[in-house]
Amino acid sequence: MPVLPRLIAHADWSSNAKKRWICIAELDHQGSYRVRVPESVGDPQSLFTKLLKRAAGGNVFAGFDFPIGLPSAYAEKIQIRDFRALLPELGHGIWADFFEVARERSEIGPLRPFYPMSPGKKVGVRKQNHLLEALQVKSIKDLLRECEKSTDTRAAASSLFWTLGAKQVGKAAIVGWRDVLIPALQNSKVDVAIWPFDGSLFDLLSHHKITVAETYPAEACLHLCMSPPGRGWSKTNQADRASKGKHIRNWLCSRKVDAESQLLKMIGAGFGPSKDSEDPFDALVGLLSMIEVVLGHRPPGESCVKQVRSIEGWILGQSARG
Repeated sequence: MPVLPRLIAHADWSSNAKKRWICIAELDHQGSYRVRVPESVGDPQSLFTKLLKRAAGGNVFAGFDFPIGLPSAYAEKIQIRDFRALLPELGHGIWADFFEVARERSEIGPLRPFYPMSPGKKVGVRKQNHLLEALQVKSIKDLLRECEKSTDTRAAASSLFWTLGAKQVGKAAIVGWRDVLIPALQNSKVDVAIWPFDGSLFDLLSHHKITVAETYPAEACLHLCMSPPGRGWSKTNQADRASKGKHIRNWLCSRKVDAESQLLKMIGAGFGPSKDSEDPFDALVGLLSMIEVVLGHRPPGESCVKQVRSIEGWILGQSARG
């Protein structure tokens, strides 16, 4: 039997600290998980330390809603064959400007691939073509990883490097890589592994104090038998969030996962009237998807495609391709 993590945590991530929320489930003495009320992430650089302390000596499974990996087309251009080995080098040496989002098209390049910092004063002044030309690819689809492409059940995610628009994820990834993952990888006192680059999920959970995986709330909704946002409902709408409470409660009951009474009230109320209430909602949905995988009700989604394992990574629980 695989080792169940003492603590499972899922962070809905953003470049804006106020929009970073984390939801945590703790394993009790009877071998069941109890889900706590979502809370603010706080200082990202101390996050793993706090999670380990909360796990009281047990292991931690941490999920993050930001890309972990590089698109193959980009990696091939710069001859990168191992994302896990490259990650600690980013922000240093020849990669010193990697996390500096380009403000002008002239600043974009293989070593500075994120663009743009802002829309610009003139309408249309920042164009995807600027990014495509600088990175020498034909289409924005070439800058999608395999797991980010559209499926029969959900739309495509946004490209890592295009940092404009409501769906952009690049600036959040910068914070996650620079302030969470890289410091942990550079700290010899922190035992952290990243799935799927370091091995199969249950092997990592059994042999490391912290195992990290990438999540995607739109994909996680499917794992809980909900349609993804944008298909008949909006996660920015309180009534729509509340309407999904039935699915969440049914899942909790079917998996014998406990939830704090205050959390159940929040679920029923659609997490409140604020538009930003979508953030704790996403934190919860991602967490329940992680538990679904950990309990063996859904495969992690490990793929045999080499570039996925070594370069692109994968979204937890998404059906493997190839």
